[in-house]
Amino acid sequence: MKKSLHPADYRLVVFLDEAAKFSFLTKSTAATSETIKWEDGNEYPLVKIHISSASHPFFTGEEKIIDTEGRVDRFAARMKKAKEHQEALAKKAAAKSRRPVAEKKPEEEVASEETAA
Repeated sequence: MKKSLHPADYRLVVFLDEAAKFSFLTKSTAATSETIKWEDGNEYPLVKIHISSASHPFFTGEEKIIDTEGRVDRFAARMKKAKEHQEALAKKAAAKSRRPVAEKKPEEEVASEETAA
């Protein structure tokens, strides 16, 4: 096994979740300057964390319920509005293509012949 492959500071460390007042002892390479006296009487490095399994909503069962019905309704409304807009544009384009080409008046034909000559 290579000697320089693994970190040299792999040791027992106490992680403290201050919000839930929950701590646990595990091995880590986390850098810290604080220490704490653990239940076994030994002093270990201390890493303060903001969230752990004791305070995370997924583990505590306090997770938020997502309003999927509201999202589906909003999506359906946007799709309906887009379809209506698309149909209005199609009707406008169809009406424009059905409009007869304006016939030239005899005066305009005479004027255009004179300018051509």
